[in-house]
Amino acid sequence: MEIGELARPFQPSAIRWRVGATNSDKTKGMALAYIDARDVMDRLDEVCGPENWQVEYPFPGCARIGIKLGGEWVWKSNGAGATDVEAEKGQYSDAFKRAAVLWNIGRYLYTLKSPWVAIEQRGRSYVIAESAHKELDAIIKRTVSLYIPPGQKAEWAKQTRAAMEIGDVAEMKKLWDEWDNEQKLVLWPLLHSWERDSFKKLMGMS
Repeated sequence: MEIGELARPFQPSAIRWRVGATNSDKTKGMALAYIDARDVMDRLDEVCGPENWQVEYPFPGCARIGIKLGGEWVWKSNGAGATDVEAEKGQYSDAFKRAAVLWNIGRYLYTLKSPWVAIEQRGRSYVIAESAHKELDAIIKRTVSLYIPPGQKAEWAKQTRAAMEIGDVAEMKKLWDEWDNEQKLVLWPLLHSWERDSFKKLMGMS
């Protein structure tokens, strides 16, 4: 089991958007990304195996997810309030998804941009207008492209440290130039502060 794979972004088609805050005339709303509870279950099955995870609901609004690690069950729990639609069902589903976030499942969704987009009324609520989905799809696709698997990040840090130890600037540059600027922002914190200082000095970076 590679527990770090729980953090892998979902396919763009799995991401849904709902309307958060709205403006006064209800023409625009804040787009908030979310995933379905079934997608969370599928990810746990895929990474951990169906037999190595379980969920419990100690009381309404609270979910705890246990994953079997090294022969022992490790639990993480979180809660949620009742929703406006299917209140009890929605409360359990949201609690489950929030507990999953503690295991890094879908946590990256909280870092996504939440742009103000056109909305339209549907019944007594509001939904995101079809014209806004192109912009939202681009946000999701970019996020997926920035994801670097934990093993790959660890290997980059290992190889970079090895190149720094012997002052192999050519190798350091090669390792660095494999990534675009936004991906570099993901990798940079993997190095200790003194390593970053050494890296910048050897590479002639200001």
